[in-house]
Amino acid sequence: MSRVLVTGGAGFLGSHLCERLLERGHEVVAMDNQVSGRTENLDQIFYHDAFTYYEHDVTKFIHISGELDWVVHLASLASPTFYRANPIKTLKVGALGTHKTLGLAKEKGASYLFTSTSEVYGDPEVNPQPEDYWGNVNSYGPRACYDESKRYGESLVRAYRDEHDLDVRVARIFNTYGPRMRTDDGRVIPTFVRQALSGEPLTVHGDGEQTRSFCYVSDLIDGLLALKQSEVQTPVNLGNTDERTILDLAETIIEVTGSENGITHEARPPQDPSVRRPDLEKARSELGWEPTVSLRDGLERTIEHFESVV
Repeated sequence: MSRVLVTGGAGFLGSHLCERLLERGHEVVAMDNQVSGRTENLDQIFYHDAFTYYEHDVTKFIHISGELDWVVHLASLASPTFYRANPIKTLKVGALGTHKTLGLAKEKGASYLFTSTSEVYGDPEVNPQPEDYWGNVNSYGPRACYDESKRYGESLVRAYRDEHDLDVRVARIFNTYGPRMRTDDGRVIPTFVRQALSGEPLTVHGDGEQTRSFCYVSDLIDGLLALKQSEVQTPVNLGNTDERTILDLAETIIEVTGSENGITHEARPPQDPSVRRPDLEKARSELGWEPTVSLRDGLERTIEHFESVV
């Protein structure tokens, strides 16, 4: 089977992907600088015969001895708490990290998978968002360090495809959740679950009518693997079309956890997107993929995990 480098391998998505690749018989090399990733996410596979881990910053020169068949670039400060605290590092991972990993793939003759984000669509003026929508992003706004790092990364991947004939894949990942998310990462599901389990009221921004679509981690990993196995070299949305208001999400988490602490409201962050839902037609037709885990089932699994760590 193939030998795969996964950057961000100690992170939430990266650790799940490393596990699944090992289950499929691949050799996996994981790399992470542990700004937001944690090696305990890799506890179940750390001593696997086909697994190697390096603590390394992907914005620095990368050396991997031996052959590589795939480079999967997941390294990213994807949560608001981390990218707002580290805007320059976020931009460098999207720019320099993508450049370094593309160069490595070119050197090794490897295929390359870049994990982009639904944030390339910004605060969208169309809903759902198809891949051919160019987005509504403020390049000088409070979220720009993350949004623009991914938009630039996509452009760089396209340039390597066109100039060096590199075999590439681009996944635009929508809100994903599940076990191994950090309770302090600022994203809405871990924040709500932590608050519910800690006896705090859930903090809803604004009136809670803004929407998101939440994809359980196992479905997302299935989508990444389907994209990897495909021949699609243009961006593909991966997410769930089950669009919910934030208020509905809060009420569902209160119901599942049995919380009796209610909801409080705070001002919405500046330029917080009003809607978010993927158009999955391309993923269905080109990859034969769509998510199967319901929000309720996914939340129950996630809450069970958080009960052991909160």
